[in-house]
Amino acid sequence: MLNNKTILITGGTGSFGKKFLEKIFAEYEPKKVIIYSRDEFKQSVMKTDYMDKVDMSRVRFFIGDVRDKERLNRAFEGVDYVIHAAAMKQVPTCEYNPMEAIKTNVHGAQNVIDAALDCGVKKVVALSTDKAVNPINLYGGTKLVSDKLFIAANAYRGNNHDTVFSVVRYGNVAGSRGSVIPIWQKIIDEGGKTLGVTDMRMTRFWITLDQGVDLVFKALHESKGGETYISKIPSFHIGDLARAMLPDCNIDEFGIREGEKLHEVMVTKDDSLLTFEYEKHYIIYPHFEWWDFNAGFTEGGVKVPDGFEYNSGTNTQWLGTEELKEALKRI
Repeated sequence: MLNNKTILITGGTGSFGKKFLEKIFAEYEPKKVIIYSRDEFKQSVMKTDYMDKVDMSRVRFFIGDVRDKERLNRAFEGVDYVIHAAAMKQVPTCEYNPMEAIKTNVHGAQNVIDAALDCGVKKVVALSTDKAVNPINLYGGTKLVSDKLFIAANAYRGNNHDTVFSVVRYGNVAGSRGSVIPIWQKIIDEGGKTLGVTDMRMTRFWITLDQGVDLVFKALHESKGGETYISKIPSFHIGDLARAMLPDCNIDEFGIREGEKLHEVMVTKDDSLLTFEYEKHYIIYPHFEWWDFNAGFTEGGVKVPDGFEYNSGTNTQWLGTEELKEALKRI
């Protein structure tokens, strides 16, 4: 499906974009991959880092911002598939600069939708976050709106557009810039023995970049419009992760931060009405009059019980300290 196709990644110089670039050339023969982002330095570094890893003759770097609809229209010309990864993601930054977060995460999402429709893109997969579920901070609120925009875009594309929009949701990816792992690793490398933990009761889902990219591939292959894809992955306690990284560490528990949750939630109890379980993932289907279940349903799914919630604190799969040690070697 992705062979001889042109794929564009917004925010493509981030952790996801880098892993996606590696995997798509390892598993497919794309015609062209476009890295669309606003940081020329990161693009230059990425170009150098991947010179010997992928076929750079089929990689293009576009400077642009998702806030700039005109630039998106130019970049999307001839593009088959778009992965929308661009966002303001730092919770404190979004809290202090709320309108900037809205311009990127909400207005930018609508610009991507409009440009995809105008340019005849086949499919768009938007990356979401657990923080969009029952949001308690501005970042989560903007991503909730973004998710709603991408799902609703399937309704107003009309009869003249065939573009399909879907969403992939996961939390902090292990080892990415947004996770605690590189922060703690820096402390360890510098000889530190104390690792800061907000709350020892805290749990999180464990997902790797490889798993995140694989879920996007699945959405690109299977989506019919309006689905939210969620991986079935294990949970861990934050204290176990600290001890896996530094067995004899001292833990400084300094208190939960503003806008932070004790547990990640990927599927709410209200979502359970239209959530189906598959072998390695869940799909939340849209709850709208316009959505045709018979046409939009992917075979093989089993309806979850009413009241089901996919929560990192009540998950059935767990990684203990020893399992985390092994998992850390693979990121």
